[in-house]
Amino acid sequence: MPRLVMKFGGTSVANVDRIRNVARHVAREVAAGYDVAVIVSAMSGKTNELVDWVKDANALYDPREYDAVVASGELVTAGLLAIALQKDGVKARSWQGWQIPVVTSDAHGSARIAEIDPKNLEAGFAKGEVAVIAGFQGVHAETGRVTTLGRGGSDTSAVAVAAAIGAERCDIYTDVDGVYTTDPRIVPKARRMERVTFEEMLEMASLGAKVLQVRSVELAMVHRVPTTVRSSFDPPDAARPGTLICDEDDIVEQQIITGIAFSRDEAQITLRRVKDSPGVAAAIFGPLADANINVDMIIQTVSGDQSTTDMTFTVPASEYQRSRAILDEARTQIGYAQIEGATDVVKVSAIGVGMRSHAGVAAKAFRALAEKGINIRAITTSEIKFSVLIDAAYTELAVRTLHSLYGLDQA
Repeated sequence: MPRLVMKFGGTSVANVDRIRNVARHVAREVAAGYDVAVIVSAMSGKTNELVDWVKDANALYDPREYDAVVASGELVTAGLLAIALQKDGVKARSWQGWQIPVVTSDAHGSARIAEIDPKNLEAGFAKGEVAVIAGFQGVHAETGRVTTLGRGGSDTSAVAVAAAIGAERCDIYTDVDGVYTTDPRIVPKARRMERVTFEEMLEMASLGAKVLQVRSVELAMVHRVPTTVRSSFDPPDAARPGTLICDEDDIVEQQIITGIAFSRDEAQITLRRVKDSPGVAAAIFGPLADANINVDMIIQTVSGDQSTTDMTFTVPASEYQRSRAILDEARTQIGYAQIEGATDVVKVSAIGVGMRSHAGVAAKAFRALAEKGINIRAITTSEIKFSVLIDAAYTELAVRTLHSLYGLDQA
């Protein structure tokens, strides 16, 4: 029988009534002839509650015990869904990560999946059972300790299980009915896309779109797992198809620009009059890398006499103060004259595989933004996207301008 993985997020399983609704979605696919594995998140808000309990018990907590506590939220959901399925006459059993096992690294709180042995799940399929799997968790083989994959890790669990069991596809059920050309709250004319490529979805996820976790999209792309984003709030007997994330070859017509993403989690730092000599970039970015701070946009402007340079770059807004403290400490080694910064900035990005074969796509955007009086602080480009850093006050205007410019308003 063909195999299908279904993943349900926290809002989809927020209470017992919604879990019963999820059971009906699962029963529909079982009736359609699939062997089904279901990955579930903790009920909405439960993980935050568990984290707060851990911090209340001890702010300097043992990360191994942290994982033992926060992984429990998914266990409750998995057991309840299995019970709801059984009530509806569907054979089902719940699985914890270590029972499968989902083998991970020992980076507690942000572990990465190393291997999934599917034989236990396959034995269940042979008996006609739905496998209800607690997402977000695994086990470290050497220590036998429970591990968690980080926030959004249930998406990663789902795609990894789909790859391990050779699933036909992986359906990610959430509170939206697919991937949109941009945030509909900003642009009411934003449209749900029928299909989007793995590469485009990866860029969207990393540039601010919150639909899927970045790591899950990476896994789907590497293992070529067709992944669909669907709404769990659709009636189970009239569920809409959602958005399929797939290979570029599976999309007949591809627009130049597929979507517009934006991220408010940005901060800009500028170092003035840095000595322009070999090794200066390493002196600036080395300490930041050692502190696990991701640097994104980088602009270097050399002075007229070519003796000094200004270096501008962005870091996550949450890391702004820590970045400045690190750079202050390294001022003697770097040799800059002044440090400046801003947190009232936003990164707006346009993504589309069509950029590979069309020239002048970014230049068109720069002109349109200039006509609206929007100043660009920094620019980065890649093969299928470009990003601009602008003042946060112009976020909505910029997103709407680019969305219309590339014809994404049109049905």
